[in-house]
Amino acid sequence: MNDAAVQLRVSIVIPAYNEESVIRQCLIAAIYQSVPAHEIIVVDNRSKDRTADIVRQMQLEYPESPIILLSQDREQGLIPTRNFGLDSATGDVLGRIDADSIVEPDWVEQVQKAFADQTVQAATGPVVYYDMPMRRFGLKADDKMRQLMLKLAKHQYHFLFGSNMALRASAWETIRSETCRDEKDEMHEDIDLSLHLADHELPVRYWPQMVSGMSARRLEDSPRDYRYYVTRFDRTYKAHNVRKMALKAPMVVFFSVYFPAKLLRAIHTVNTAQPVRRGGQ
Repeated sequence: MNDAAVQLRVSIVIPAYNEESVIRQCLIAAIYQSVPAHEIIVVDNRSKDRTADIVRQMQLEYPESPIILLSQDREQGLIPTRNFGLDSATGDVLGRIDADSIVEPDWVEQVQKAFADQTVQAATGPVVYYDMPMRRFGLKADDKMRQLMLKLAKHQYHFLFGSNMALRASAWETIRSETCRDEKDEMHEDIDLSLHLADHELPVRYWPQMVSGMSARRLEDSPRDYRYYVTRFDRTYKAHNVRKMALKAPMVVFFSVYFPAKLLRAIHTVNTAQPVRRGGQ
C-alpha cells in the first residue's frame, strides 16, 4: 500500500436503534482490523433496549480501541442519525455500516486502498449474508449483481450500499445540506446519497475487495413489508427525476428471490438450531 493510502484516517459510523442482539459482533469485527480504524462511532437513536449499555461495556473491555458512543435524541430515524454520525466523524474517509454488519478483517485496509486514488470520492463493495446457507456462492452472486447494476446504469450512476460504504469527508461536506430528509421514510437513503454525489460529479468506485457481512433478517418481513422495502427504489428515483428503466433491475431481482431465499433461510435456521449428535446418540 502506498504512503497516501496508509495516511488516510478511516472512521466507521454505525447508526443504531434497538440493536442489542447484533451490536457486539458488529463492534468486535470493527475492532479486529488489519489496519485500525481511526474511530468507531456508534450513534444510538433512542434505543429502548441494552444497545447503549453494551457499547459502554465494550468501551471498558477494549480501552485501547477508539469506540465512541454518541446519542441522537432529537429525531427518530436513520437519516438524522446517520447524518449526526457523519457530521461528528473526524476521519479523512467516513465509513458507514449497519449495526448488523460484520466487516471483513481487512475492511479498513481495503477502504484505504480504494481511496488511494485521489479522484475517488466514495466507495462501496459486496456483502455476504452470514445467516444464510451457501455464503461463498451468495457473495459471488451479490458481487455479480452489483457489477451488473453498474453496466445497466451505463456507469452514469454508481450506487452505494448502506451496509458497506465509505465516502471522503470532503464529499460529505459538499452534499450534506442537500441530502433528502425523507421524513415519510419512503426512500433508500444510500441511493439518495449516491444520486447527490452524481449531481456533483463526485466519482463512486465499486471495490470488490471491500467486503462486509450482513444479516438477511429483511427476509423475516411479511410479503407486504418486503414489497414496500423493495419499491423504495422507485420512490427514490422519482424524487430525483431519474427515469432509466434499467435501474429497475434490482427491484426485479429482489422480488424474484424473496420466497426462495425465505425458504432457504428457514431451513438454515432449523439446521443450525439443532444440537449436534455425538457417538451413537
